[in-house]
Amino acid sequence: MAEAFLRHHGGDRFEVYSAGLEPKGIHPLTRRVMAEKGHDLAGHYSKDVFEFLGKTHFGYIITVCSNAEMRCPIFPGIARRLYWPFDDPAAFTGTEEEKLAEFRRVRDQIEARIIAWLNEEE
Repeated sequence: MAEAFLRHHGGDRFEVYSAGLEPKGIHPLTRRVMAEKGHDLAGHYSKDVFEFLGKTHFGYIITVCSNAEMRCPIFPGIARRLYWPFDDPAAFTGTEEEKLAEFRRVRDQIEARIIAWLNEEE
């Protein structure tokens, strides 16, 4: 979600990558709630953070969950490391409608945080 929103709202200000410590694929409800906002995630896939370690220079590393913040490897030469904790909607339990509401809630929080950060960086 964060990758799609930063690409959309950040325009050409950033070259955006997304990766995780234990990639499991993109959750179907993630695809659904992002499509509701006009973001087609076709062609997107989960990537392992180690695909980039030592191969790509990053000006920013943004972690979005406590597990990633604690376990994310050190990338040399990073200008800034940011931690934006969000709940993992895939860990939420409830009815299908409740799960969908949780995915929407987290999606909207991520988008709002990205917009606020972009405004701070101007």
